[in-house]
Amino acid sequence: MSKDVESVAKRYAAALFEVVRDNGSLDLTEKELRNVQAVIEDNDKLLTILNHPKISVTEKKSLLTKVFGTEISQPVQSTILLMVDRKREAMISNMVDQYILLANEERGVADATVYSVRILSDEEQQAISKTFAERVNVKELRVENVIDQDLIGGIKVKIGNRIFDGSVSGKLNRIQRQLVSE
Repeated sequence: MSKDVESVAKRYAAALFEVVRDNGSLDLTEKELRNVQAVIEDNDKLLTILNHPKISVTEKKSLLTKVFGTEISQPVQSTILLMVDRKREAMISNMVDQYILLANEERGVADATVYSVRILSDEEQQAISKTFAERVNVKELRVENVIDQDLIGGIKVKIGNRIFDGSVSGKLNRIQRQLVSE
Protein backbone atom coordinates (compact mmCIF):
# COMPACT_ATOMS: atom_id res chain seq x y z
CA MET A 1 0.00 0.00 0.00
CA SER A 2 1.44 3.37 -0.99
CA LYS A 3 1.93 6.11 1.58
CA ASP A 4 -0.79 8.25 -0.05
CA VAL A 5 -3.36 5.44 0.05
CA GLU A 6 -2.38 4.61 3.61
CA SER A 7 -2.67 8.21 4.82
CA VAL A 8 -6.05 8.74 3.11
CA ALA A 9 -7.39 5.44 4.49
CA LYS A 10 -6.06 6.37 7.93
CA ARG A 11 -7.95 9.69 7.89
CA TYR A 12 -11.28 8.00 7.14
CA ALA A 13 -10.56 5.30 9.73
CA ALA A 14 -9.63 7.90 12.35
CA ALA A 15 -12.82 9.88 11.74
CA LEU A 16 -14.97 6.76 12.05
CA PHE A 17 -12.99 5.65 15.10
CA GLU A 18 -13.63 8.96 16.89
CA VAL A 19 -17.37 8.73 16.24
CA VAL A 20 -17.80 5.15 17.43
CA ARG A 21 -15.40 5.45 20.37
CA ASP A 22 -17.58 8.19 21.82
CA ASN A 23 -20.68 5.98 21.68
CA GLY A 24 -18.85 2.85 22.87
CA SER A 25 -19.27 0.61 19.85
CA LEU A 26 -15.66 -0.15 18.86
CA ASP A 27 -16.16 -3.92 18.79
CA LEU A 28 -19.45 -3.85 16.89
CA THR A 29 -18.00 -1.45 14.32
CA GLU A 30 -14.93 -3.66 13.86
CA LYS A 31 -17.17 -6.69 13.28
CA GLU A 32 -19.27 -4.76 10.74
CA LEU A 33 -16.18 -3.47 8.94
CA ARG A 34 -14.65 -6.96 8.76
CA ASN A 35 -17.90 -8.16 7.15
CA VAL A 36 -17.90 -5.25 4.68
CA GLN A 37 -14.27 -5.99 3.79
CA ALA A 38 -14.98 -9.70 3.31
CA VAL A 39 -18.00 -9.03 1.08
CA ILE A 40 -16.12 -6.52 -1.07
CA GLU A 41 -12.95 -8.61 -1.38
CA ASP A 42 -14.76 -11.91 -1.97
CA ASN A 43 -17.13 -10.59 -4.61
CA ASP A 44 -15.31 -9.81 -7.86
CA LYS A 45 -18.42 -8.38 -9.53
CA LEU A 46 -19.01 -5.92 -6.69
CA LEU A 47 -15.36 -4.90 -6.76
CA THR A 48 -15.52 -4.39 -10.52
CA ILE A 49 -18.64 -2.22 -10.22
CA LEU A 50 -17.14 -0.12 -7.43
CA ASN A 51 -13.97 0.49 -9.41
CA HIS A 52 -15.68 1.10 -12.78
CA PRO A 53 -15.34 4.74 -13.83
CA LYS A 54 -18.49 4.79 -15.99
CA ILE A 55 -20.85 3.73 -13.19
CA SER A 56 -22.20 6.79 -11.42
CA VAL A 57 -21.61 7.57 -7.78
CA THR A 58 -25.37 7.41 -7.20
CA GLU A 59 -25.57 3.89 -8.63
CA LYS A 60 -22.59 2.74 -6.55
CA LYS A 61 -24.09 4.18 -3.37
CA SER A 62 -27.45 2.61 -4.15
CA LEU A 63 -25.83 -0.78 -4.72
CA LEU A 64 -23.86 -0.61 -1.45
CA THR A 65 -26.99 0.42 0.43
CA LYS A 66 -28.83 -2.59 -1.02
CA VAL A 67 -25.96 -4.99 -0.35
CA PHE A 68 -25.39 -3.95 3.27
CA GLY A 69 -28.83 -2.52 4.10
CA THR A 70 -29.46 -2.79 7.82
CA GLU A 71 -26.44 -5.06 8.32
CA ILE A 72 -24.24 -2.08 9.18
CA SER A 73 -24.64 0.85 11.56
CA GLN A 74 -25.18 4.42 10.44
CA PRO A 75 -21.57 5.56 11.12
CA VAL A 76 -20.14 2.69 9.04
CA GLN A 77 -22.63 3.25 6.23
CA SER A 78 -21.98 7.00 6.22
CA THR A 79 -18.22 6.49 6.07
CA ILE A 80 -18.44 4.04 3.17
CA LEU A 81 -20.88 6.23 1.23
CA LEU A 82 -18.69 9.29 1.86
CA MET A 83 -15.71 7.38 0.47
CA VAL A 84 -17.75 6.57 -2.65
CA ASP A 85 -18.79 10.25 -2.94
CA ARG A 86 -15.13 11.23 -2.91
CA LYS A 87 -14.13 8.48 -5.35
CA ARG A 88 -12.22 6.56 -2.66
CA GLU A 89 -14.13 3.28 -2.95
CA ALA A 90 -10.94 1.42 -3.86
CA MET A 91 -9.61 2.33 -0.40
CA ILE A 92 -12.45 0.84 1.66
CA SER A 93 -10.48 -2.30 2.46
CA ASN A 94 -7.43 -0.24 3.47
CA MET A 95 -9.64 1.95 5.67
CA VAL A 96 -10.92 -1.19 7.44
CA ASP A 97 -7.35 -2.32 8.12
CA GLN A 98 -6.47 1.11 9.53
CA TYR A 99 -9.59 1.14 11.72
CA ILE A 100 -8.71 -2.29 13.14
CA LEU A 101 -5.22 -1.02 14.01
CA LEU A 102 -6.70 2.00 15.83
CA ALA A 103 -9.26 -0.11 17.70
CA ASN A 104 -6.61 -2.66 18.70
CA GLU A 105 -4.34 0.10 19.95
CA GLU A 106 -7.18 1.56 22.02
CA ARG A 107 -7.91 -1.83 23.60
CA GLY A 108 -4.26 -2.79 24.07
CA VAL A 109 -4.71 -5.75 21.74
CA ALA A 110 -2.67 -6.94 18.76
CA ASP A 111 -3.32 -9.57 16.12
CA ALA A 112 -0.74 -12.32 15.75
CA THR A 113 -0.38 -14.99 13.12
CA VAL A 114 1.33 -18.08 14.48
CA TYR A 115 2.72 -20.48 11.90
CA SER A 116 3.22 -24.05 13.06
CA VAL A 117 3.43 -27.54 11.59
CA ARG A 118 0.28 -28.63 13.41
CA ILE A 119 -2.82 -27.06 14.92
CA LEU A 120 -1.98 -25.60 18.32
CA SER A 121 -4.14 -26.41 21.33
CA ASP A 122 -6.00 -23.64 23.15
CA GLU A 123 -3.51 -23.86 26.02
CA GLU A 124 -0.56 -23.48 23.62
CA GLN A 125 -2.21 -20.50 21.93
CA GLN A 126 -2.86 -18.87 25.31
CA ALA A 127 0.76 -19.42 26.38
CA ILE A 128 2.02 -17.91 23.12
CA SER A 129 -0.41 -15.02 23.52
CA LYS A 130 0.78 -14.29 27.05
CA THR A 131 4.48 -14.57 26.22
CA PHE A 132 4.43 -12.43 23.09
CA ALA A 133 1.95 -9.87 24.48
CA GLU A 134 4.60 -8.97 27.06
CA ARG A 135 7.26 -8.71 24.34
CA VAL A 136 5.26 -6.23 22.25
CA ASN A 137 3.75 -4.34 25.22
CA VAL A 138 0.08 -5.12 24.73
CA LYS A 139 -2.51 -6.57 27.10
CA GLU A 140 -3.57 -9.39 24.82
CA LEU A 141 -2.78 -11.05 21.51
CA ARG A 142 -5.47 -12.49 19.28
CA VAL A 143 -3.82 -15.55 17.80
CA GLU A 144 -4.59 -16.98 14.39
CA ASN A 145 -2.94 -20.36 13.86
CA VAL A 146 -1.74 -21.13 10.32
CA ILE A 147 -0.35 -24.53 9.35
CA ASP A 148 3.00 -24.37 7.50
CA GLN A 149 4.66 -27.74 6.88
CA ASP A 150 7.82 -26.01 5.59
CA LEU A 151 8.77 -25.02 9.16
CA ILE A 152 9.81 -28.61 10.00
CA GLY A 153 9.18 -27.85 13.69
CA GLY A 154 8.80 -24.96 16.12
CA ILE A 155 6.76 -21.82 15.43
CA LYS A 156 7.01 -18.50 13.67
CA VAL A 157 5.01 -15.57 15.09
CA LYS A 158 4.08 -12.50 13.03
CA ILE A 159 2.76 -9.47 14.92
CA GLY A 160 2.26 -6.44 12.70
CA ASN A 161 5.52 -6.04 10.82
CA ARG A 162 7.59 -7.99 13.37
CA ILE A 163 8.45 -11.64 12.92
CA PHE A 164 9.74 -13.92 15.68
CA ASP A 165 11.14 -17.03 14.03
CA GLY A 166 11.68 -19.99 16.35
CA SER A 167 11.16 -22.59 13.66
CA VAL A 168 13.63 -25.33 12.81
CA SER A 169 13.81 -24.16 9.19
CA GLY A 170 14.50 -20.60 10.40
CA LYS A 171 17.33 -21.81 12.62
CA LEU A 172 18.79 -23.86 9.75
CA ASN A 173 18.65 -20.80 7.48
CA ARG A 174 20.46 -18.69 10.09
CA ILE A 175 23.17 -21.34 10.48
CA GLN A 176 23.54 -21.53 6.70
CA ARG A 177 23.93 -17.73 6.43
CA GLN A 178 26.59 -17.78 9.19
CA LEU A 179 28.55 -20.53 7.46
CA VAL A 180 28.40 -18.76 4.10
CA SER A 181 29.52 -15.42 5.56
CA GLU A 182 32.60 -16.93 7.25
